[in-house]
Amino acid sequence: MTQTAAPDLAQIKSNMKSIWMAGDFGQIANYAVQAGVGFIQRTPIKPGSRVLDVACGTGNVSLPAAHAGAVVTGVDIATNLLEQARKRAADENLNIRFDEGDAEDLPYADGEFDIVVTMFGAMFAPRPERAAAELIRVCRPGGLIAMGNWTPQGFVGKTFQLTAKMVPPPPGVPPPVLWGDEATVRQRLAQNISKLTLIRHNVTFEYPFSPKEVVAFFRQYFGPTQASFARLDKAGQEQLASGLEKLWAEHNQATDGATRVEAEYLDVRAIRA
Repeated sequence: MTQTAAPDLAQIKSNMKSIWMAGDFGQIANYAVQAGVGFIQRTPIKPGSRVLDVACGTGNVSLPAAHAGAVVTGVDIATNLLEQARKRAADENLNIRFDEGDAEDLPYADGEFDIVVTMFGAMFAPRPERAAAELIRVCRPGGLIAMGNWTPQGFVGKTFQLTAKMVPPPPGVPPPVLWGDEATVRQRLAQNISKLTLIRHNVTFEYPFSPKEVVAFFRQYFGPTQASFARLDKAGQEQLASGLEKLWAEHNQATDGATRVEAEYLDVRAIRA
């Protein structure tokens, strides 16, 4: 029984890559562009700073970091998201290097970067202690590690919990939203960190259609949502869709038929010792 851990991990990694490459995450990311801009505006980037964006997706953090004058490298497991990121960078005349790689085994040297950022990205790595160690390893002493992580209590955390009740995650993999819990973050970043600051912020999601249509939008374009529905029978799919629609409707602040929801995340700023 003890020999199954390694194959399971390989399968989990393979599944994760397939899930994030499914659908068209760029459609989802389009509605979170301002979140990346705000995150970078709070980050002290000097011209020429070496910045690594871990689990960069389609570049929502990489692009504003480059606009701020950084020398940016983005890394992600999903090949198609990297292709979209490269196209976005080219369209904005930005010279950003995008690599395929794993947040738990980053293909970079110790202390290679001045700033290491990850927004709604590295929190999904199945072994958080490995991801934390890698974020710290590739950051130079005195450099900054900045994370944006959905909180368990926030709207996105609630959607994850609702989904996990019906579609349990792989055994032994902790919930990603634990990265949004202050006590857990302090524990995971206890080593080789000289200062840790944790502040909660909100992302405003705005969609020009109803909560019911938002759920359909995620089912069409968001790989993790696609994967969850694919594991359920017809009755289960209807139940999950109904639950998600209710959650979006309950948190909807728009009154004109559109959808506007505030989603809380934990902004983590750690100084490398």
